[in-house]
Amino acid sequence: MNQTTKAALLVVSVLMLGGGAALAGGADEHGHPEGRPEGRPAAGVRPAAGPRPGVGGPRPAFDGRGQVLDQRYNHGHYYPPMGTVMPSLPSGYRPYYRGRDRYYFNGGIWYAPRGPGFVVVRPPSGLVISVLPPYYTTVWLGGNPYYYADNVYYTWQPDQNGYAVVDPPDDADQPSAPPDSPQSAPDDLIIYPKNGQSKDQQAADQFECHSWAKNQTGFDPTQPAGGVPPGDADRSRNNYNRAMSACLQGRGYQVN
Repeated sequence: MNQTTKAALLVVSVLMLGGGAALAGGADEHGHPEGRPEGRPAAGVRPAAGPRPGVGGPRPAFDGRGQVLDQRYNHGHYYPPMGTVMPSLPSGYRPYYRGRDRYYFNGGIWYAPRGPGFVVVRPPSGLVISVLPPYYTTVWLGGNPYYYADNVYYTWQPDQNGYAVVDPPDDADQPSAPPDSPQSAPDDLIIYPKNGQSKDQQAADQFECHSWAKNQTGFDPTQPAGGVPPGDADRSRNNYNRAMSACLQGRGYQVN
């Protein structure tokens, strides 16, 4: 066999081996899903059209961290499911006590100690917080405002100057519209929302400020003569108006 023939056979062998390798690589890519990352289309293949996350269509029931979407009253915020165990508490939590039991609150989520970690729980009724969670929904039930977040209801307690955890009201499935002219707004106070507060929120704030001002001064403008002796009505009404104005201004309203 001369040198020319040997060279030709060598070239043919190389070409045959290269073709077999290419065929093997093609089988791994197209015949087995593990040939590319899950969800990634093959080269030259466009994914089917469809709504992108957050663009049209309903919001998913779970987010990427396994949190559940709370859709009650169109609340629209994600929370870890009840019973979820966390290895540690988030920063910025506040401790609360009921007898010997401890609870921790942060971002609308309540935790209780369990073993070396902390479990997401529903708090017992009666715990009072000074500030509502950053995400809450105002719900009017039976003519009164409730504040809702993560399956927990809160109501304003003027005697404690805070918001108490309460049991779900009997008419929780029958919310109503806020009153158009709440009795908590005296006729001689003109109130403007400076921070874009909704109608529901303004009605609730006026209701709560009325409760607080009434508790502080003993004057109730919804009662004849304010519910105080006639000779004390003017002074008590002025005190009430000052308390009402201070409360509303602290909640972001202009009061004239």
